[in-house]
Amino acid sequence: MTPNRSYRNVFIGIGILLLICFIINISLGSVFIPWLDTLRSLVGATVDKESWRHIIIAYRLPKAITAILVGSGLGVSGLLMQTLFRNPLAGPFVLGISSGASLGVALLLLGGSFAGSVLSVVLISKWSLVIAASLGSILVLIAVMIVSVRIRDTMAILIIGLMFGSITTAIVSVLSYFAPAEQLQQFIFWGFGSLGNLTWNDLLILSSITLIGLLLAFAAIKPLNTLLLGENYAKSLGLSIKKSRILILIATSLLAGSITAFAGPIAFVGLAVPHLTRQLFHTSDHKILLPAVILFGSIIMLICDTIAQVPASDFTLPINAITSLIGAPVVIWLLVRKRKMLF
Repeated sequence: MTPNRSYRNVFIGIGILLLICFIINISLGSVFIPWLDTLRSLVGATVDKESWRHIIIAYRLPKAITAILVGSGLGVSGLLMQTLFRNPLAGPFVLGISSGASLGVALLLLGGSFAGSVLSVVLISKWSLVIAASLGSILVLIAVMIVSVRIRDTMAILIIGLMFGSITTAIVSVLSYFAPAEQLQQFIFWGFGSLGNLTWNDLLILSSITLIGLLLAFAAIKPLNTLLLGENYAKSLGLSIKKSRILILIATSLLAGSITAFAGPIAFVGLAVPHLTRQLFHTSDHKILLPAVILFGSIIMLICDTIAQVPASDFTLPINAITSLIGAPVVIWLLVRKRKMLF
């Protein structure tokens, strides 16, 4: 069997698995909806209970689509960072984007106590949280982009990104120390992450930004494959390291920043999914890895969301906790195996 045919069969299998996880995710919840009625609702056919259609279309379908966008976006951004920095433990948030978003939300939620309780109540809404997180991510992105233009060493950019993250985390800690208990609880709940708060209009914005980020990632396939050979060799092949680096950073920032703004900080998905994909495909070719990571990330997030919503119960676990419980053992397993990463 030729490699291309082998990859095609694996992609078909993963696509079928994604479809199954998608249907299961929509069917399960506090109210169990039979699979056939779930499919009928999705195609607009008649179902036994009209309330089931409303639950699926208004609540579960947007949440499942959000899980796909979050999983694919974070998985791809993690792959981009691991290739750019040639570091198997690099994730989508190593540039401090998540920390910048957290700082923006912290200034809104926790800094509101300094502006007065009445003003903070007026300012705080779902869209104000999204805007605050976006502004925080953008400011960190601008700082990193300025540094990337002036510094040639890629590893120095990684370290500076981590330092930006440390600075923003320190500011958040100070705000948390002085914040009232109620506002601190709001910030903690935002940090748990959530896939179920997005409307169809929210999804339109998130999906548009995610699509742009993914298109930029696909446009960077050739530079990504060339960077695997080392920056010096890539330069000898005529690759512009600075332009390629900026393209990859913008794609990562769009993906990770928009997802954090709308769904909160989701841990470990961007770190674990690229490694799981490499284990299955045994290739470093980004023509194969990018679409595979999109599928794998979607499946992982759908599974995590299905577990988090605790079927047949009325409560939902924090999605961030579930992704960490699944992602952390994967990273530990990879390190224990000491398998040589494909870089």
